[in-house]
Amino acid sequence: MAGIGFMRLWDIYSPLLTPTQREITDMYFNLDLTVSEIAEQKGISRQGVSECLSSAKKQLEEYEGKLGFSRILREGEIALSLVLTRAGRWAEKCGEAHPELRAETEELRRILGADYSAEAARLCKSTDKE
Repeated sequence: MAGIGFMRLWDIYSPLLTPTQREITDMYFNLDLTVSEIAEQKGISRQGVSECLSSAKKQLEEYEGKLGFSRILREGEIALSLVLTRAGRWAEKCGEAHPELRAETEELRRILGADYSAEAARLCKSTDKE
């Protein structure tokens, strides 16, 4: 049940789960506790934990079926990856074919390969305040 697809759904939609579902799924998937360990800590039966995990999974899949955020994000990530790969290949070929443009194509490759996550997080934080 804890495949990458499920974890992605959990990351996106877990705020929509009940507090109990969120806590139990977090204990199971992020803290790697067993059903027995969760049941012991929560003072409920193993069956109760299993039912909670199953219902949470079903809910997450229903949310995805209705909203499709995971699919949209995945398609966007793949599209971006394709653009970066193709632009990088173009820059490499252009630099080889036109040595006089090598500095420019290397700069383009550096730009394409840079990590913009910190800058993106800052921009998201500043727009969240608006």
